[in-house]
Amino acid sequence: MRVALFLTCVNDTLYPGTGRAVVKLLARLGVDVDFPAAQTCCGQAHYNTGYRHQAEPLARHFSDVFGEYDAIVTPSGSCGSMVRELYPRMGERARAEGRGDGLARTLAPVVSKTYELTEFLVDVLGVTDVGAYYPHTVTYHPTCHGLRSLGLGDRPTRLLAAVEGLDLVELPGARECCGFGGTFAVKNSDVSAAMGTDKVRAAESTGAEVLCAADNSCLMHIGGTMARLRTAMRPVHLAEILASTEKEPWS
Repeated sequence: MRVALFLTCVNDTLYPGTGRAVVKLLARLGVDVDFPAAQTCCGQAHYNTGYRHQAEPLARHFSDVFGEYDAIVTPSGSCGSMVRELYPRMGERARAEGRGDGLARTLAPVVSKTYELTEFLVDVLGVTDVGAYYPHTVTYHPTCHGLRSLGLGDRPTRLLAAVEGLDLVELPGARECCGFGGTFAVKNSDVSAAMGTDKVRAAESTGAEVLCAADNSCLMHIGGTMARLRTAMRPVHLAEILASTEKEPWS
């Protein structure tokens, strides 16, 4: 199986350690991972801000870069859902506008083989115990795209529950949005900040040391809120927990 890592813009720019954690984790499970250097933005930011046509060249480029791989793995529910949910919609809209089915044909090869990390681990590799060790109390926040667009369900919590030393505690109001929403946090900053505060207060009530999620864009928002509220909790991406072992703990 030829597997490619789709790192995403946020991770590449701000959280490269998450990408290294994915590679370390998959290598431990016997998977060789390529990192296509030509990868760029998938177009999500453009599409969600209303620049649908400007997102199309980025989507075409994504298909050119990743189309020959057997599986495309990303540690981001939001970017994963862009490919899986919105690329087909882009193709349908182009067809409806009388521009033919060229875009749909170009994008189709990458849609079905793009996986969020936990989907790839549970559904493709068939594992929940990845040999991780993380001696901390953790609560899990299911981000909106993973929860509602990709339908990750209990995959992330099944993986966390199998981590040696980890004490997983339930997050009250877990299904409620943290308030990030990309440009929503900019356009509706007061509402976004209030939602972030609610999420952090709920996390604090669990007594957990770590709030875990599978999308660093949401963790960036939550982490900023934690810093402003001066909470002792830490935001940590799921991949970094799963990559951690007793011999090689992930800092």
